[in-house]
Amino acid sequence: MSVYWNERTRRLQPYVPGEQPKDRNFIKLNTNENPYPPSPKVIEALRKAVDNTLKLYPDPTCTELRETAAARFGVKAGQVFAGNGSDEILAFAFAAFFGKLTQEDKSGEEFLLFPDITYSFYPVYADLWDVPYKTIPVKEDFSIDVAPYLEMIHHGNSSGVIFPNPNAPTGIALPLDDFKKIATAAEERKRVLVVDEAYIAFCQKACGQGTCGSTIPYINDFPNLLVVRTLSKEASLAGLRSGLAFGSEELIEGLCRVRDSFNSYTMDRLALAGTVAALNDASYYDEINSRVIATRDRVSSGLKALRFKVLPSEANFLFAAPPEGSGKNGGELFAALRERGILVRHFNKPEIADFLRISMGTDEDMDVFLKACQEIILKQ
Repeated sequence: MSVYWNERTRRLQPYVPGEQPKDRNFIKLNTNENPYPPSPKVIEALRKAVDNTLKLYPDPTCTELRETAAARFGVKAGQVFAGNGSDEILAFAFAAFFGKLTQEDKSGEEFLLFPDITYSFYPVYADLWDVPYKTIPVKEDFSIDVAPYLEMIHHGNSSGVIFPNPNAPTGIALPLDDFKKIATAAEERKRVLVVDEAYIAFCQKACGQGTCGSTIPYINDFPNLLVVRTLSKEASLAGLRSGLAFGSEELIEGLCRVRDSFNSYTMDRLALAGTVAALNDASYYDEINSRVIATRDRVSSGLKALRFKVLPSEANFLFAAPPEGSGKNGGELFAALRERGILVRHFNKPEIADFLRISMGTDEDMDVFLKACQEIILKQ
């Protein structure tokens, strides 16, 4: 603690990202990056963007990018927000929509709702913006339990709802019928629902329209719905920092008001150019992400053959626990894999301490991973 910190800074518990090693070559399966390179069209667009115009500020409204995204996803440009990665957009959403709704609101009885096992940045944002929140336990099978959300919303105890779909770190997707139940209840109370679709490109569940499993097609049905996407995973652009949000024009305007009170130029010229090119090359990304899905399903089968407990994932990672009686818990398996030059993610939280989140690498990387798991488990 520093004597120079204010009270807000003192009480924050910052988010801790996955390890990015610099002193050793690892097989990196710990940060859900796409194992395949960006589209060649993205690289070409970035090279062209490195010119004399870098001396000028970028377009603060990201017009070309929003128009491109609107055409890609079948919405209006006014229903699209662009930001410096989905994490920034999520931070703006917490500031814009959750907590006290009016200056006169002194009840203190309304809470932002999200699962108890989910993206660990959510409580960090809530603490940063002084948003009271409650976590809702997931079911025994780690899927999201819709009933408690509906109950708290109907009783006026919710200032809003946020969850990833598929959820992280479990990888389990919420059926669209359940999403509609929450969205309907929240709209009746005029509360915002944020669906964080960081991994939706790897979801194979049929939804009847639009990107498989995506809730973007429903933003016209639910004016309270904000759908957040990232280019980090689905477009192999984790190093570029680019994100999008889709929602009613009044929700987008709310995000703009927060952004323009913070930094009007959140996306630089290179990020804008690269993201436009990525959105215009859907066929390339459909192909590489299909490869990721195939690898995920193969690795899942391989782990199950070793008697691992593997949750049904619709993301670009698996959430798995070593077999009972193997002599290895999650933390020990994490350490053993690291010794062998393989990084995965371990969350030291009681409910999931025996699980590891395993990002999908190339098939060659995953063969090394499966062989290491076999040797570690069978050695016991």
